[in-house]
Amino acid sequence: MFQRNPSYSNPTPCNHLADYKLRYGLNGYKSIQNHLKTTPNGRTSIQNPDSKLPRCGSCDGYEGRLYICLICASISCSNHTLLHNQSENGHDLAIDVERAELYCYACSDQVYDPDFDRTVMSKHIVAAVLEKSQSAERSSKRRRFGSIDLLDLKKLKPLMSVKDQRSKSCYPLGLRGLNNLGNTCFMNSVLQVFLHTPPLSNYFLNDQHNRETCSKRPIGQLCLPCDIDRIFSAVFSGDHMPYSPAQFLYSWWQHSANLAFYEQQDAHEFFISVLDRIHEREWKSRSQDKENGDCKCIAHKAFSGQLRSDVTCMTCGFTSTTYDPCVDISLDLDTHDFSSRNIASKSMKPVDSSSKSTLSGCLDLFTRPEKLGSDQKLFCQNCQEMRSSVKQMSIRRLPLVLCLHIKRFEHSFVRRTSRKIDRYLQFPFSLDMIPYLSSSIIRNRYGNRIFASEGDEIDASSKFEIFAVVSHSGTLESGHYVTYLRLRSRWYKCDDAWITEVDEEMVRNSQCYMMFYLQKIPNYKPNEDLSCLPISPRNDAFQQIAGCC
Repeated sequence: MFQRNPSYSNPTPCNHLADYKLRYGLNGYKSIQNHLKTTPNGRTSIQNPDSKLPRCGSCDGYEGRLYICLICASISCSNHTLLHNQSENGHDLAIDVERAELYCYACSDQVYDPDFDRTVMSKHIVAAVLEKSQSAERSSKRRRFGSIDLLDLKKLKPLMSVKDQRSKSCYPLGLRGLNNLGNTCFMNSVLQVFLHTPPLSNYFLNDQHNRETCSKRPIGQLCLPCDIDRIFSAVFSGDHMPYSPAQFLYSWWQHSANLAFYEQQDAHEFFISVLDRIHEREWKSRSQDKENGDCKCIAHKAFSGQLRSDVTCMTCGFTSTTYDPCVDISLDLDTHDFSSRNIASKSMKPVDSSSKSTLSGCLDLFTRPEKLGSDQKLFCQNCQEMRSSVKQMSIRRLPLVLCLHIKRFEHSFVRRTSRKIDRYLQFPFSLDMIPYLSSSIIRNRYGNRIFASEGDEIDASSKFEIFAVVSHSGTLESGHYVTYLRLRSRWYKCDDAWITEVDEEMVRNSQCYMMFYLQKIPNYKPNEDLSCLPISPRNDAFQQIAGCC
């Protein structure tokens, strides 16, 4: 789909954007800059000077997404963008009024242009400097700022860094927004988790994969860990301006050609894909455990655990046990009454059919014995024929970082329909996984008369603390991902380029899609900002922010 070029820095823009810039240059960007409005939390939108409430020129509607044409400045809703493009030849480019992002009418998709990003960011800087100037005047200080050139970013950067060190002194180092490159909120949400996962941050910030000395980069293909290392260097540099991970996106496309397009992807699938790519690059250079064959790459050292599956014959009682590695655990929402399920144990109480589910209920459902259907009979080694059986899952070995994935998207192959489950989930910030370990499950099954089987001993570090939540809002067809990070006992919302501090109630009320817990061991504490430590030995400028450490 794309030619592979290791020196490539940004994804190729669509033809309509290239044609627009060839004809009009940056004039449209400069003219729209006067109408950009920046809120104190960093969100940018378009302010319509003609009316208080922007409306679609075709239907006079004002709800949903609205777009302003870069050529004629007419406004169209999402239902009439194509109509405007067809009626006005060459009117292909527009700007999302609410989010101030480029949109192509012809492609019906967001597009990315670094020149447009610089226009928006200069507006951020000007707003910040003006705010600082007004604050200084109110406090009777004599500090004054001279005239400001919108395009002279070099002169304004020192002023912005001063503001960052004061107004964002409570923000830990490493909190930096990521620009949306065209429906890439799925990528930004997972990258924010990776950036603040202590095992990964310690690995990359300690130069255990240094892009400058990497020898594993094959000719003609990019190295994904090298691009992750580049993101870590940029995010932990002390700069709070939103960063564009365009090089990483292009590199990921090279390794996942079937996903190389500007459309919304699933955050969970992206999470698995990145871990697979890291594993492919790292495992050959890492020694493996000769006894159990465990991979020592950073992806598996951080996220890898092991599941146990016991299948018991209902005729003779013979149990067949298998073990499978995992980097996450996918959980069904406990939305159904368990009495309607084929549950082997009749003593299990049905889950309350309230408006909310609980994480403990989802984990109980995951580890609960389930009678397999008549069409799922398995071969019993003892009976030597196909028998009905009961299957039970458990966790044999816990990972250092526990990723719990909530199955919110249902796909019916029979009805050929898909839907999103908008049920809210109650989840604890502190989690004890002892009840779901294989050792506990076996004792509950056979009674406390027996000990845990070999290799299934209770891990002393079975307690976890939450440090990140990826939530999904909206519908299956049109949704948006954001990440909530818990750093130094505070919660921060990462919504693409915008970082805001929020209270824990907002986190609890979010439609969580992926939750990340860290094992409570002395070396890794989620409430400590380990990323503040300037531990990179190479020449990257790791600046500590006042009040951060």
